[in-house]
Amino acid sequence: MLKVIAGEARGRVLQTLPAKHVRPIMARIKKSLFDIIRLRVPDSRFLDLYCGTGPVGTEALSRGARSATFIERDPQCVRLLRENLETLKFSERASIHMLDATDTHSMITGPFDLIFMGPPYKDDEKKPLALVGPTLANIHRHHLFAPGGLIIAQHHKKELIELPGETWAVKRQETYGDSVLTFIGESV
Repeated sequence: MLKVIAGEARGRVLQTLPAKHVRPIMARIKKSLFDIIRLRVPDSRFLDLYCGTGPVGTEALSRGARSATFIERDPQCVRLLRENLETLKFSERASIHMLDATDTHSMITGPFDLIFMGPPYKDDEKKPLALVGPTLANIHRHHLFAPGGLIIAQHHKKELIELPGETWAVKRQETYGDSVLTFIGESV
């Protein structure tokens, strides 16, 4: 069961799909993530890539993000995401795009102060995926990252992260079992 941890929707339950269909962020990872970025969230423009049914973006909205843009390609997830946003009364501050996050982002209006991505680790045949690098390249290509912003990538500990260009740097990494949160910012 996914719940909003804090803010105006604290304790509210989010609809989600069975775990074999999606891999939602674990509660302890989400709590840790928002403990780390809590001062950056209020009034931010938040982009949630591979959002599933929206537990990370809705948490940001609950904690005072100005807006959240959700990217998800699965129609079942998008349907539940819309219902979650309506139930929480966040629809006016949210936009949803049914897209593959590794494809073009040209129709998304940025830049964003905070970008979170939680791509799947494996495909249906249990083969490892490495989606963070191609997604970072798209963020870079379409100028979606605001100056002074922060990108957070949740990925498998064996996935190596390739940063596009020399203007970004890994600022912090936190490990939770097989999952890692990598925080990326400007290299200055």
